[in-house]
Amino acid sequence: MRGLLLAITLLAVPWPQALAQSAGKPKVLILEATAYTSSVRETDSTPHITATGARTRLGILAVSRDLLEILPFGTKVRLKDLGTVYGRGKGQFDALFKDIVFVVADVMNARWRRKVDVWLPDRATALRFGRRKVQLEVVAYPE
Repeated sequence: MRGLLLAITLLAVPWPQALAQSAGKPKVLILEATAYTSSVRETDSTPHITATGARTRLGILAVSRDLLEILPFGTKVRLKDLGTVYGRGKGQFDALFKDIVFVVADVMNARWRRKVDVWLPDRATALRFGRRKVQLEVVAYPE
């Protein structure tokens, strides 16, 4: 009976997803986040094109180069606003984030470590975003 239950359980588990999640890659990370826009002073000479060739839009996420190992291009994530690095304004951007699945499609300057950069459509919103802590939950790793 025990063997039958184990066999049924094993058949019910979607193996590729189970293996991808258990392959040493984290499911949830707490990281520092900033925001950027498509201005030349914040990007390179192609401000509307990401490192993967995608067009910038709400839902594009840039990661520091050290995070590309665990959050490769194409990784889909959800973000939760944990407030500024000083602990203020928790949840202020959750309304903006709630229905968006972000895609890792860009990379930050080499000087940054353990950070993500959220693309926002205008400079005023990006400045209001400032430096925040976010909870990043992986929805899906690229195949």
